[in-house]
Amino acid sequence: MTHPLYESLKKKLVVITLTVSLTPLIILGGTIYYQFEKMYREKIVEQIRYRAQSQAEAVDLFFRKRVALLGIMADTSNYLQLADEAYLSRVFRVMNFRQGNFVDLGVIDHVGVHQAYIGPYDLRGRNYGEQPWFNEAMSRGQYISDVYTGFRNLPHFIIAVRGHENYHPWILRATIDSEVFGNMVRSAQVGKTGDAYIVNRSGVYQTRPRFGSEVLSQSPVSPDTFAGGATTVWEQRNIYGKTVLYAGCWLKTLPWLLIVSQEVREEMESLFATQYLEFAIMGLGIIAIVLTTVFTTRLTIRHLITNEMRMNEMQANLIQSDKLAALGKMAAGVAHEINNPLAVILQKTGWMEDLLSEEEFQNSKNLQEFQNALKKIESHVDRARKVVRNMLGYARKMEPHLEDVDVNQTVHQTVNLLENFARTNNIDIQTDLAENLPIIASDQAQLQQVFLNLISNAIDAIEKDGTIEIKSQKSNSVITVSVQDDGPGIEEDKQKRIFDPFFTTKQAEKGTGLGLWVTYSIMEKLGGAISVKSQIGHGATFIVEIPIVIPEKK
Repeated sequence: MTHPLYESLKKKLVVITLTVSLTPLIILGGTIYYQFEKMYREKIVEQIRYRAQSQAEAVDLFFRKRVALLGIMADTSNYLQLADEAYLSRVFRVMNFRQGNFVDLGVIDHVGVHQAYIGPYDLRGRNYGEQPWFNEAMSRGQYISDVYTGFRNLPHFIIAVRGHENYHPWILRATIDSEVFGNMVRSAQVGKTGDAYIVNRSGVYQTRPRFGSEVLSQSPVSPDTFAGGATTVWEQRNIYGKTVLYAGCWLKTLPWLLIVSQEVREEMESLFATQYLEFAIMGLGIIAIVLTTVFTTRLTIRHLITNEMRMNEMQANLIQSDKLAALGKMAAGVAHEINNPLAVILQKTGWMEDLLSEEEFQNSKNLQEFQNALKKIESHVDRARKVVRNMLGYARKMEPHLEDVDVNQTVHQTVNLLENFARTNNIDIQTDLAENLPIIASDQAQLQQVFLNLISNAIDAIEKDGTIEIKSQKSNSVITVSVQDDGPGIEEDKQKRIFDPFFTTKQAEKGTGLGLWVTYSIMEKLGGAISVKSQIGHGATFIVEIPIVIPEKK
């Protein structure tokens, strides 16, 4: 479990890094999108304004050409000629050949009676004297009407020009093909939702819009919204709840308003696609930054924890080294102080043994008890001297004496030393030593001390009736020797302390806790290692790794 301090540090690093990394990215992305949307919207507005203005100019040109053509026909022919329907028919054909889109052509006298007519309707003899357009045409000289039904009961509009004959005015009137004209207006529409149509000053449709309405119906758009003399663009919701962009331009030839419309969403589809792409890129970027931040933060924290553990381990090693150095000095002092009393005790026990050999003590009933007591004293003195000797050996920090060493031979020699002792306790020592192990440069005496300590400990652990297996093998650059017993095993918590000085798993009177410590120190000096594997009830295995150092040629 990670220390709370590191958890807090990790959270702070993640928050600070993400804030520093993401804030500029989000601000930059928002700014770019805002500027791009503004520019894109301005471009759309300009495009629809241009379409409306261009189409209005095209419609104005359409009317000017047809008014001019009708005026030329009226100026180049007299009333009597045009009143002749055969002549009028030739004029009608010429007009459609030159400009087209004329449905019919007629001549009306000064009182409004239709004197001659060429077209699909029965309008000859009709009196238009009461029609508003007739008076307008007479007074102005030319006139273009709004769409109306008239005598035909069909929506249409006319172009009329005034002619003069002997001070008697007359009218040459032509009807424009509304369907063709409407198609020309609708050519300005773009896309699936685009539309283009014309309304008069009252907002009545003069051409059929694309969606939902008919000619002469009322438009929802108020013409007053559009300023005269300039193309106006504005935005509002239509009857279907869609936001629509409108561009309106007044015609110059008559008071009609040409409107081009487009749903904003359709026009902004490219922007929305760019927006989704930007969001996707930003999202991926944010995910990448978050993952990278979390990964690098965890990696950093892990390195900090590892470094702290190493520092703690180094600190522990330094403390342990200081303790061992102090222990070594103390051991040297204690050993010298203890050796003298031990020598005196041993001298006195020898003197007492000599006394017991005299005749007066031989007949004592306590002779055997005296002799047993002296043997115990000598045994404990010898044990104490061994402890002192080990302490002195460590205190002096004796450097290894390199010589040619046959590891298998050293193992055999050690086994021979302990075999009789093991046999008396019914313990079988078995060896499985690899052949052809190389001769190495090492300290045979110290290696023998290592094997002696390990085998002795195995015998002590088994006590009676057991087996010790000793194996050797070459593994890469080391020779591995394992000593395995079938004793009671070592508890897991004790395995970590097994090589500490004065720590022992034996009973107090049977172990000093220095054997494995000395063994560990010897292997450390020789550049090797020692480790233990054990489970309760399954014995213990001590593994010694001896570096293979090729002896120098002699």
